[in-house]
Amino acid sequence: MLTTSARLLQILSLLQSRPFWAGGELADRLGVSTRTIRNDVERLRALDYPVESTPGVAGGYRLGAGAALPPLILDDDEAIAVALGLNAAADGSVLGSEEASLRALAKLDQVLPSRLRHRIATLHGAVVTVPRHGPAIDPAVLLTLATACRATERLRFDYETHSGTASRRTVEPVRLALRAGRWYLLAFDLERDDWRTFRVDRISPRLPTGPRFRPRPLPAEGAVDHVDRGVAAAPWGFRARIVILAPAAVVAARLPRSAGEVTPIDNATCALETGSDDPAALLRYLSMLDLDFSVADSPELVTEARRLAERYQRAAAGG
Repeated sequence: MLTTSARLLQILSLLQSRPFWAGGELADRLGVSTRTIRNDVERLRALDYPVESTPGVAGGYRLGAGAALPPLILDDDEAIAVALGLNAAADGSVLGSEEASLRALAKLDQVLPSRLRHRIATLHGAVVTVPRHGPAIDPAVLLTLATACRATERLRFDYETHSGTASRRTVEPVRLALRAGRWYLLAFDLERDDWRTFRVDRISPRLPTGPRFRPRPLPAEGAVDHVDRGVAAAPWGFRARIVILAPAAVVAARLPRSAGEVTPIDNATCALETGSDDPAALLRYLSMLDLDFSVADSPELVTEARRLAERYQRAAAGG
């Protein structure tokens, strides 16, 4: 039979694993009486753990919200996942998260069994973190958005568009997405009566949040694809229609979803609707496809293609 201290830790672990446990279930799991469970719960409460109870035949226990975090009981896989997540969070994509993530990682490392410390060290040694390129996000803003998503509460915020135009939005927030170093909010815009993708670094929430709403069905293509499509449709400095001399399926397989919309022209060619703030960067990106293409409908790209062609000719000539 477990000692009292070991049993208290086991009860905490079970209460963290799901929202509610019947008293009889806990007693059966630990091999003790329901009276012992009641006494153990009182011991946990004396230690300031907010264990809430429901009386009656169908009564039971759940772990409520308290002023202090209870000790987390993690299995091996959960401990590895937390360590890897903290290591990734130290990249600074959330403003001020680097130091807090490293402190938490150091605390976790102190209590890890040697077998797990070796496995995590092996993973860290083999994983390379690609530096972020997006702006750092205020964690208070991120928490406000995440809370509104979870609570299904309407959200009002000031928003600055790509061109610098300010607007005020009222939305039903659904998901947060981290993509290529940038945070995005997927929400239903009530004024525009459509789904929209917003860059979180351009959002200034207005508190308090609004009334609760009934969740709508997600866009038909799903949250991830909708965010990708929204990012691809962002207002670039210029847009271009590129004719690529290859089947649409071949081109689509070489491009990320966010690169633009690929539509077939015939069995051997397709069109790519895309854009960029820098014609030179877009042309270099297209060159990496290793496919022939035409930029006749985009004067900016034509000019840049001629400039690069002259440079390559000089390089081929040796001077």
